[in-house]
Amino acid sequence: MKLLIRFIKPHWKLCVITMLLLIIDVTGGLYIPTLAAEMLNQGVSGSSFDILLNTGIRMAIGSLIAGTCAVIGGYTCATLTARIGKEMRVALYEKSLKLSVYDFRQFGSASITTRTVSDITNIQTAFINFMQMVVPVPVICTIALILSFRLDNQIGIVLLIAVFIILSLAYLIIKSASPLFKRLQKLLDSMSSILLENITGVRVIRAFNNESREQERLNTSFFNYANTSIKANRKFANLDGLSFFCINLVIISVFWLSGGRIAAGHFQIGDITAIIEYTFLILFFLMMAQMTILTLPRALECCDRIHNILDYTPEISDPSSTPQGDSAHNQKEVLAFRNVSFRFADAEEDTLNKLNFTCRRGETTAIIGGTGSGKSTIASMILRFHDVTEGAVVLNGQDIRQMSQKDLRTNISYVQQKAMLFSGTIAENLRYSNAHATDEELMHAADVAQVGDFIRSLPDGLNSFVAQGGTNFSGGQRQRLSIARALVKKSDIYVFDDSFSALDFKTDAALRQALSVEIKDAAILIIAQRVSSIRHAQQIVVLDEGNMVGIGTHDELMENCPVYIETYESQTKEA
Repeated sequence: MKLLIRFIKPHWKLCVITMLLLIIDVTGGLYIPTLAAEMLNQGVSGSSFDILLNTGIRMAIGSLIAGTCAVIGGYTCATLTARIGKEMRVALYEKSLKLSVYDFRQFGSASITTRTVSDITNIQTAFINFMQMVVPVPVICTIALILSFRLDNQIGIVLLIAVFIILSLAYLIIKSASPLFKRLQKLLDSMSSILLENITGVRVIRAFNNESREQERLNTSFFNYANTSIKANRKFANLDGLSFFCINLVIISVFWLSGGRIAAGHFQIGDITAIIEYTFLILFFLMMAQMTILTLPRALECCDRIHNILDYTPEISDPSSTPQGDSAHNQKEVLAFRNVSFRFADAEEDTLNKLNFTCRRGETTAIIGGTGSGKSTIASMILRFHDVTEGAVVLNGQDIRQMSQKDLRTNISYVQQKAMLFSGTIAENLRYSNAHATDEELMHAADVAQVGDFIRSLPDGLNSFVAQGGTNFSGGQRQRLSIARALVKKSDIYVFDDSFSALDFKTDAALRQALSVEIKDAAILIIAQRVSSIRHAQQIVVLDEGNMVGIGTHDELMENCPVYIETYESQTKEA
């Protein structure tokens, strides 16, 4: 409920108006049978036509007001629900952008997707039903019971007992069903995760003929979800049966008592119609409220899941103030690792240990090492996807932990190991790093990245369609487009995280030569596994199991670094 109050609060005026409209609507619904009973009693007693006409006019006016409030109330309720849902999704998305890589692992990408789409939809559905079906119940029960007690105490007591029994049954069953709905949402996350893996990894599944295995995994997930859902539905089926039994019993009791009261002369014919209408209205709204209440345990669980993310403290956050860096450093030294160590939160030992090196303007620094040596972790720390455990990463003389993440990443152009393109056009993808870049600037960056001729060969050029993930292009084309995207943005340092792995040697050499001219005033950091991609670098850092075992030029390392010599010789023999 705290989550809902948090998002309802900015719209409290609209919420109050909606509740007032709905209350007027249900009050009018009770006023009509009262007037109908009055008209029937007047007709039986032989009242004049003018009196009957006056009562009829009041009924028409009451119906018009109630109907108008119902229409306007439905519109305002839908508007309120849509706004709350939109703001929840915006808040959840903005919070997800602040989560670190480790935070994402805690929740899971599939789970965050489910919470953003499915969970908020469940909350919206439950909220609009609650406003329209549950909020009016206390009002209609109170007014109807008062009117019933005014007509006859015995019938009023019967209705009061029935309302109490139905509400008690609903409370007990909902309380017992809450754990089932918690499990349902977790099973939905699991289902979404497996389904996403199957869709994204369909080529691997088919390549290894593992369709039956994956189908069995999905079927197990579907079965667990269905089985838990059936258990929850059984509880509510019991509630439906018991509620209908109480309703039928109450209606029989009202007819029996009313008949006896009329025979005794305590009731008029119109009074019994009013009592029956009150009874039907109370029981109808109770049944509708009961149907709405069926969705509340799931909606409350969805609220808890969203609340967990919105109130989660990210592992990495911006500092309260951002002091200026030392301008003297901006002239030559761009990036420095000073005694940096890093350990993952769930690891027992450091992934990186005591790294010390500097990236200078106009120079290329390369990092090479075997698989699992921590190369890509270095790129993650530069961008503050992870924070160092010890030491400091310094950009332009300032510890990056003292910079806002936006300012930090504004100064860095990054090409990740796995080329990622977004659905749209080539131009839209290249402008992802600089929205104001001209077509000429885009083509210049594409030429430097050795992908300009490919773009020109396409019928639509820069406006050519890009499928989600760039799946309509080859791996090399995606990599070069990613490099071009980074070059469109003018930065102090360019980080290439094994970004040349899909390129042939000729394209690799041409790209490196063009890069050395294009970004000669910036620092370049290349993370690679191939010696041929980095032997030209002014500084090469050699990693072995997270330790820096060598630093220098290619020639220097070939003289004094056994790990680098071994890597070079193994790749030379392979070539």
